[in-house]
Amino acid sequence: MRTARHPGSTRSQTRAGMRFSRGGGRLTVYPRALAALALARFGVGGLAGFRPDVIVDTHNGMGFFARLATRAPVVVLVHHCHKEQWPVAGRLLGKLGWWLESTASPWVHRRAQYLTVSLPSLEGLVRLGVGRERAAVVRAGVDQVPASVPVGGPETRDPRPTLCVLTRLVPHKRVEDVLETLAELRAGGLPELRLDVVGDGWWADNLKRRAHELGVADATQFHGRVSEERKHEVLSRAWLHVMPSLAEGWGLAVIEAAQHGVPTVGYTGSGGLTDSILDGVTGMLVDSHEELAAAVRDLVCDHRLREALGEKARRRAREFSWNQTADGVRRVLEAAMRGDRVSGLVGPANDQ
Repeated sequence: MRTARHPGSTRSQTRAGMRFSRGGGRLTVYPRALAALALARFGVGGLAGFRPDVIVDTHNGMGFFARLATRAPVVVLVHHCHKEQWPVAGRLLGKLGWWLESTASPWVHRRAQYLTVSLPSLEGLVRLGVGRERAAVVRAGVDQVPASVPVGGPETRDPRPTLCVLTRLVPHKRVEDVLETLAELRAGGLPELRLDVVGDGWWADNLKRRAHELGVADATQFHGRVSEERKHEVLSRAWLHVMPSLAEGWGLAVIEAAQHGVPTVGYTGSGGLTDSILDGVTGMLVDSHEELAAAVRDLVCDHRLREALGEKARRRAREFSWNQTADGVRRVLEAAMRGDRVSGLVGPANDQ
């Protein structure tokens, strides 16, 4: 696995049978990885002697463009398109990034197999010109709830109405929408409503300032980055999970909340949440901030509806596992090695 360096990391490491080769930072990792892959063909550098059967090129807005430096089959892994996120990078870099993602990458990989995590993300790739016949979907799995944490139920719920947001704290996650909803509902008849924010990111201080501006700092707890056990403890206490993100590939936090019988409210326009949330069944999908606040109020105030959606969400969460995901990815990689293409939703082997 070729990746970037991080504080305290080594250039190379073998762990759990996986070899890690590291070089570069947040942006320089891309050209350095491409150079390392090219030099490996001549027996030079950290990847010297590396002869891959297949390469997974992860495109998280920016890709590695491994196809330019190898003759091995390449599978392009894309969680979702980043059109809405690129403006945060600034005018020039944002335009360059979106051009690389929307124009350069589809052309360079015009014959490559694509892999993504949801049906809406597949449609996003098709809109960029990726052939539907070579775009496969393997939905993400989910870790089991730690044995030391009680699975969510009536006995674990906070006695006060409690919302939870589980996400990275960056602008496109729009946590401000939940803070504003919290302020509106507390002022509008739900004074005991509170919010747990689990996660960290460079936008955290802005969110804390916004909570103070709205007068809800005392009703909001920013937990930061926490352990798996602590994360699930917070989820098990929640009444409702809110995911106001501008764009999501899948929405793993939706399934993690569902493991505790906690339904999710999210935006239809996010893309992937229309796959991870079954509207009116395991949660609610809305189109605006006003609808978000109304849905949160309805679910907080209607115990019967909230519990019904939560139990259906819990049952659906049991459909996902990392073993199942690994099986789907393996089948896509094996097909790429044979020169075949896989399309559509890749389910368990016995479903094919």
